[in-house]
Parts: sequence; C-alpha cells; structure tokens
Amino acid sequence: MRFDPLNNKAPAAAPEETAGAILSWLADEPDMFSRFLALSGLQPGQLRYVIDDPGFLGGMIDFLMSHEPTLMAFCEATNTRPETVAAASHYYSKPALDSGDY
Repeated sequence: MRFDPLNNKAPAAAPEETAGAILSWLADEPDMFSRFLALSGLQPGQLRYVIDDPGFLGGMIDFLMSHEPTLMAFCEATNTRPETVAAASHYYSKPALDSGDY
C-alpha cells in the first residue's frame, strides 16, 4: 500500500521509509551531511541514539524541506515526489498554530 499524503490514515511505515531514504541520501552527500550535523548540533556518533526519535526525524525532514534546491536534489536522486517528503514532514511535525489542525 502506497502512502497517500492527503490521507492521514496512511501506513505508519511510509513516513519512516521516507525518513530512512533522506538519512541514506544525506550520508552519501558528505557536504550536506556535515551541514546537517552542524545545524543540528549532533556528532556522527550520536546518530545511533536518535535514529528512531520522531523529533530527530522531523527535524531532519525539516532540514531538507527548508532549502528547495536540497529538497529537489533529494527527490531527483531518489525518485521521490516532493509531496511525499511534505507528507512525512507533516506526519513527524507538530501542527503549527496557524495550520488549522488544532
């Protein structure tokens, strides 16, 4: 079953798969990975402790989404639709005050 970004009842694995693909892509992009680590304040050895933390995954996805050229590079390299990344971001991020999700 594929993840539908418009359906909140999507399988839980789909956002996790997207997050895993982002982490794999970042690991293959040394400059981008270094930038992500610097901005997040994490050391490479700390990743194993936060890899399953929803806050970390949401922050990693937000890092990708905060820079459109980086988002598009990921999408092109992994054949992922930007909407899929946006849906994963929505899954991991808390709703904003102006989102209407409260």
